[in-house]
Amino acid sequence: MTPFGFSTPGKTLFGRGRADEVCGHVQGFGTRVLLVRGRSVDRVDDIARELVQTGAALKTVFAEGEPTVAQVNQVVAVGRARKAQTVLAIGGGSVIDLGKAAAALIPSDSGLMDHLEVVGAGRPLTAQPLPLVAVPTTAGTGAEMTRNAVISVPDASLKVSLRDDRMYPTLAIVDPSLTDNAPRHVTVSSGLDAVTQVIEPFLSCRANPLTDALCQSAIVMGLQALATLMRREDPDARDALSYVSMISGVALANAGLGAVHGLAGVIGGKTNLAHGMICANLLGPTLDVNFQRVKADGSDLSRYDFLRQTISDIFDGWGDQNFTALSDAFDLQGVPGMDAILADQTQANALIQDALRSSSMKANPVHLTEADALTILQNSLPR
Repeated sequence: MTPFGFSTPGKTLFGRGRADEVCGHVQGFGTRVLLVRGRSVDRVDDIARELVQTGAALKTVFAEGEPTVAQVNQVVAVGRARKAQTVLAIGGGSVIDLGKAAAALIPSDSGLMDHLEVVGAGRPLTAQPLPLVAVPTTAGTGAEMTRNAVISVPDASLKVSLRDDRMYPTLAIVDPSLTDNAPRHVTVSSGLDAVTQVIEPFLSCRANPLTDALCQSAIVMGLQALATLMRREDPDARDALSYVSMISGVALANAGLGAVHGLAGVIGGKTNLAHGMICANLLGPTLDVNFQRVKADGSDLSRYDFLRQTISDIFDGWGDQNFTALSDAFDLQGVPGMDAILADQTQANALIQDALRSSSMKANPVHLTEADALTILQNSLPR
């Protein structure tokens, strides 16, 4: 058996009602609290009030979309000025990434660009991050379980990571009730991101026995939950999708991702499309190209056979079609397509070259060529 390592956050709490425990845990890390949050979940207002009532010196900052270099620098400056002792991040993946970046940099005497990959110096952190409590309100990115924060760099039209083994949250609290009644398009796009993030590690060239055990059951659970939530609101399906999202973070942190995220990271840096929506469009075409390449190499197809059978069992009518037809099975109603991606061939070529150099591509099950990447993009467009 090939040797491997396995890492997770310091502690994880999962289940309905666990959000009621947030304040007690946060106060255990210090009374000067920096709250990084989104605006869409009313429950966060209750948590903020409870923190103040129980003696916390609370400073709240609102995340605005996906974190940029400028926003990270602004939040870090606020945290340093307030001498924050702990960071509480409550929201979607972008909010948690902003919180992770803030917790990582507030104690440091260096700046973000000293540590960013690709566009920065990529150096390790110079100080231990502040304690971070991460509480997701969407079921998609699994950011509460990872050791990196994805940052948008508008000047370079890229999204890159701030990454360090010490950036795992000190505590992740996953309460599925915070995702109840999310809009359908958010549920589908973020849910497909979560499913993609258990499929890609399952197929990854870095897969290991622990990630395999987690991913195989999570793939089935995630697809079943999505099939249900496309039709109706269902608390059990919300629970399942939150679990899958949590597992997806563990899986990608330990086995890597693949071409869907290699392309999605670059596309996200060059467009205003949300990450989950990009993954939703890329998943089927990427699976199909990878399958064809693995088949041509004469390699083991059992993992693709498992995916094909699982999809056929859950989505009536999908049958034995190619993976590109997943878009039809998922019925991406309300999920914007990527019609403009190939409008400019020069831009498309540059996008492909950037994607092939991305860290996610290194875990893809096969080495993809520029022609392979172009095929994926072409097949992701509306037919």
